[in-house]
Amino acid sequence: MATRHQARAAVVGLLYAYDLGNIEIGKFFEDILEEKKIRNKQREFSAKLFKGTIDNLETIDTAIQKQLKDWKFEDIGKLEKAILRLGAYEIIIDKNDKAIVINEAIELAKELADDKSPQFINGVLDSLSKG
Repeated sequence: MATRHQARAAVVGLLYAYDLGNIEIGKFFEDILEEKKIRNKQREFSAKLFKGTIDNLETIDTAIQKQLKDWKFEDIGKLEKAILRLGAYEIIIDKNDKAIVINEAIELAKELADDKSPQFINGVLDSLSKG
């Protein structure tokens, strides 16, 4: 059975594909989750995260942009942006536990992004969670 971490990782992949211009990725949502063996409650969790993030993208992006000090939003890597968007959705829209969300985002950055990404993501989401 898949974990919430695996569900979040799948959502980051979907958000990454969406940001690359594959706006039809939602049509393949079920197939992608099945391939990753994400089922039942974790599938529902993934669906909520993905749909919620996409539906609130403008609000999420605005909230992230307000936290950026030395960065322009468009200069953030697409993978980092996907992780930030998911984390921001969970913090400001879904109201999940901030410490858990930030920790999960850091772990995803360690697994999927470059060496400096975890620190950057931690800083942005921590600042966002206090805002």
